[in-house]
Amino acid sequence: MDCIRIRNLEVFGHHGVYREENKLGQKFIVCADLYMDTRTAGLSDDIEQSVNYGEVCKLIDKHMREKTFYLIEAAAEDLAKAILLKFDRIERVELEVKKPWAPIGLPIEEVSVKIDRKWHDAYIGLGSNMGDKWDNINEALKKMSLDDDIKVIEVSTLIETRPYGYEEQDDFLNGAVHITTLYSPSELLKCLSEFENLAGRKREIHWGPRTLDLDILFYDDIILDTRELTIPHFDMINRDFVLNILFLIKQ
Repeated sequence: MDCIRIRNLEVFGHHGVYREENKLGQKFIVCADLYMDTRTAGLSDDIEQSVNYGEVCKLIDKHMREKTFYLIEAAAEDLAKAILLKFDRIERVELEVKKPWAPIGLPIEEVSVKIDRKWHDAYIGLGSNMGDKWDNINEALKKMSLDDDIKVIEVSTLIETRPYGYEEQDDFLNGAVHITTLYSPSELLKCLSEFENLAGRKREIHWGPRTLDLDILFYDDIILDTRELTIPHFDMINRDFVLNILFLIKQ
């Protein structure tokens, strides 16, 4: 992927664990690698097809000046998220925040934190078989669209399906949604679980009836198997409707 590089931007901020740092402030140095496709801009010579790195520098300066964090780790996270939310063309950012005057009582050139953040591709399974099924799913989609860390790209058609595993329950309404997200897999799982809880989901019977079911089907190209989360979704191959929906949504 192409990259626009910003090197050693000097800014002022009030970040540090000591009261004097928060009150008096100090110099920080920021480096940023902005990953995006620059080919269209390069062929057209049109600034509108690229990212104005001057505006990125102004955003970095503004956030570093106007906010206060104890940790430069927090300052770096805030900057990376702000850049990715503000500039749609930027898909990934590598950010380094340097603190040249770190008060540790020893000779040191600088202390820095370097992070790599990006928009991740994910597919989420949608399901409901209690209450107003359509409303349950649409409300979940609305919550996703209102979350700064999630962009809803495309939603599949919703279809009626027979229950799986525990059959003594109503038919399901199922679908899938393609999103991009700044959340890690575990953070996304926590977010989706909160949406389920807000919809009144009760986990009383395995594969039992539920007001809302949100499953992470895919997340980038990762393969993950932990106690809390398996990606790709462990039971996806046993549910034909999931494969059919994903085929439709990826067309």
